[in-house]
Amino acid sequence: MGGTRPAAREAARPAASGRRTAVVAALMLSMALAALDSTIVSTAVPQIVADLGGFSVFSWLFSGYLLAVTVTLPVYGRLSDTFGRKPVLVAGSVLFLAGSLLCALAWDMGSLIAFRVVQGLGGGALQGTVQTLAADLYPLKDRPRIQAKLSTVWAVSAVAGPGIGGVLAAYADWRWIFLVNLPVGAVALWLIVRHLHEPQREKPARARVDWAGALAVFACGGVLLTALVQGGVAWPWLSAPSLLLSGAGLALVAVVVLVERRAADPIIPGWVWRRRTIAAVNLALGALGVLMVAPTVFLPTYAQSVLGLAPVAAGFVLSVWTLSWPVSAALSQHVYRRIGFRNTAMLGIGAACLTLLAFPLLPYPGRAWQPALLMLLLGAALGLFQLPLIVGVQSTVGWSERGTATASVLFCRQSGQTIGAAIFGAVANGVLAARLGGAGDLDSVTRALDTGPAPEATRRAIADAVHAVHLGASCAAALAFLVLLFLAPRKFPVLND
Repeated sequence: MGGTRPAAREAARPAASGRRTAVVAALMLSMALAALDSTIVSTAVPQIVADLGGFSVFSWLFSGYLLAVTVTLPVYGRLSDTFGRKPVLVAGSVLFLAGSLLCALAWDMGSLIAFRVVQGLGGGALQGTVQTLAADLYPLKDRPRIQAKLSTVWAVSAVAGPGIGGVLAAYADWRWIFLVNLPVGAVALWLIVRHLHEPQREKPARARVDWAGALAVFACGGVLLTALVQGGVAWPWLSAPSLLLSGAGLALVAVVVLVERRAADPIIPGWVWRRRTIAAVNLALGALGVLMVAPTVFLPTYAQSVLGLAPVAAGFVLSVWTLSWPVSAALSQHVYRRIGFRNTAMLGIGAACLTLLAFPLLPYPGRAWQPALLMLLLGAALGLFQLPLIVGVQSTVGWSERGTATASVLFCRQSGQTIGAAIFGAVANGVLAARLGGAGDLDSVTRALDTGPAPEATRRAIADAVHAVHLGASCAAALAFLVLLFLAPRKFPVLND
């Protein structure tokens, strides 16, 4: 009998490997869906508005989804630590698919926005739990490989989203943008249910869910992010709605702190910010979210209006960083094994800062290869920055804390993008107003470009505005560098697998 045990163990290994491959495939499909749905609607807006109306509120098709994803990340992270990753991922997938089906059946703009929020409530589970499961499945030495795959899927899907949405809206119907999620999501869900088997772990005698804290976090994040998203767009920054939302958000921050201090098992535990490593990475990735707004939001406008490129070519200028980012992320393990997580991330964000500083130095009007080259360099720098921090944080906590820690860094990155969009939108509009004598903002100027080539003065004004935004992004990169230098420990306290 003793001689059969090694043979049985060897026979089990291929089965276990096959299950893990199936689970990784499901994670990549889930990540692709979450990334696609953050951008795929953008190019289909004209068809949606023509069918449903509601032009004045269409921006909530994006804002509603992103707000729901962002504010639910901490909640899902804590739930996955309490009940396990599988039930949270399954529930999130079902909610995401239900939201997708409802979006396809929407009868007016109000219903479509509401169903996009439902979709975002599921998308938050997909984003956070996928990243956490990737760390659960692989030991430290193999995590860069799976994280690089997920980074590739995210980058390619996010960049390809507008193109896919445009094709479906033009040659089929905009409702297929949401219907296409159903078969892909169903396959991912089946793979998770069939092949993901989590090991039995010790659980408290009675698992407590801090529902009061979850509601407070959701309300606080929703109000504050709404104030940032809509401020300067739907109403002026110093208007009554903006001040009212900001004041309510700050009051809710106090409520969250009070509720979480009294909770036995809080949604956002205090150790997330008391531990130097996690707190520093949270702040650094928040700065990453801020700086990413500059290329992703403003570079396509620059490529079309200043360089005179067609939308497809303008998209290519942005998409080249999807070539260098995952390659750099995959190779980062060879760097951080020599110099550590913190120093590797500092090297990456330092290079990103210099690259962003080079954008204002581009000649006017310039050639397409010049910003494309900078994007290639920026992708390589950020791959060297982000992945070591995520892998490093996940490696400093055990299974029971990994979901919360992962969700906290993703929440800070998402929040940073919202803050960056508000700040850089104001910067770009301010520069345009100064250059054009107070006439219009970036959105109105961009819409005017659809009727024909931009006048020379407008082209120069847009170039100056985009250069100013990239200068601001370089400041965010410098801030991330300083945070790592002064707050992060030189050596992350990595736990044994």
